[in-house]
Amino acid sequence: MVSLEEFQSNAVDWLKANADNAPPNYGAILPPSLVTEGVEWQKKLFASGWAGIHWPIEYGGQGLTSQHQSIWLEECARIDVPPYVNMVGCVLAGQGVQIYGTDQQKSHHLQSIITAKQLWCQLFSEPESGSDLGSLRTSAEADGEGWVVNGQKVWCSGGRYSDWGILMARTDKSLPKHRGISFFLVEMQSEGIETRPLRQMTGEAEFDEVFFTNVILPKSALLGPVNGGWHVGMDILTKERGSIGAGAITMQRRLDSLMSLAESELDAHTRQRLAMLLTQGKSYHFLGQRQGPDASVASSLNKLGITELMFDIANLRANIAGIEALLDGSGSGSLLSAPGARIAGGTSQIQRNIIGERILGLPKEPRPD
Repeated sequence: MVSLEEFQSNAVDWLKANADNAPPNYGAILPPSLVTEGVEWQKKLFASGWAGIHWPIEYGGQGLTSQHQSIWLEECARIDVPPYVNMVGCVLAGQGVQIYGTDQQKSHHLQSIITAKQLWCQLFSEPESGSDLGSLRTSAEADGEGWVVNGQKVWCSGGRYSDWGILMARTDKSLPKHRGISFFLVEMQSEGIETRPLRQMTGEAEFDEVFFTNVILPKSALLGPVNGGWHVGMDILTKERGSIGAGAITMQRRLDSLMSLAESELDAHTRQRLAMLLTQGKSYHFLGQRQGPDASVASSLNKLGITELMFDIANLRANIAGIEALLDGSGSGSLLSAPGARIAGGTSQIQRNIIGERILGLPKEPRPD
């Protein structure tokens, strides 16, 4: 097996030689406007041996360790290029199929994910469930050898261009809400699926809402046990390793950009506000490094802190820009998109609940049900 030092050296050399051919570093989710560029980039990564680094060789991976994967993520963050085409496929779906999939599911999906033959989306959130995913209403009723799905999902990233989706749906209404959910792999071109773009106040439509009307899924669509989908979903959301170092690099880049505001002519109050945000950002930077390689409930501290920090930074930039912040541009764009971070990936209110109940040990909120 290639040593970590040699792997890192090879990764740095390859990225330096190919960074000019990469799409902009769009983050975890492939935007609809960059699908062609993202797919071509993933194909190039696979052809050069930089896709599925810690995946089994029999499914097209490199058979290396999660430490090698961590190095790859960090070096991509330094060069500022996407480490893979899309997190939902290359991380969530890929990981879920490896852990819970049948041999047939592994053979059908895994290599297709890292060659970008399959693009994936996540079908979890619902209009009336808010952040309480356990109260989802989309149903999957057993019908012979398969399932019939009816319901609606919202805030789906990449639904309109994806080939497959990971779906959580209720399969037993008689069980307590978290115990009656199953996890499915859904072909997005199935009859009865309708995808509609959701227009945001930024003017863009990054997300979609997805409607299921008597969608027939085969028996092979089920991933993991019947009514065990909550465990499957939470497992794949918390097991990903290796992104802490990359996150620290990204955070430092944000702080460097924030520091550049000090070069402007600022009044004493604004300069003091800038210093406070820089101090907060540095504390979150070190908090993320303390967390270690495994995700945990402590990540809610960083998620909440960084979300609020980015919101405050967007407002500070707008205040410094003054009247120009009302014009179309990067300043107004970041200001309009900043509130969305308080919802994406678990709302700030839910993060506060997790911190209060599971870290501080405070009494749980009363539950009407």
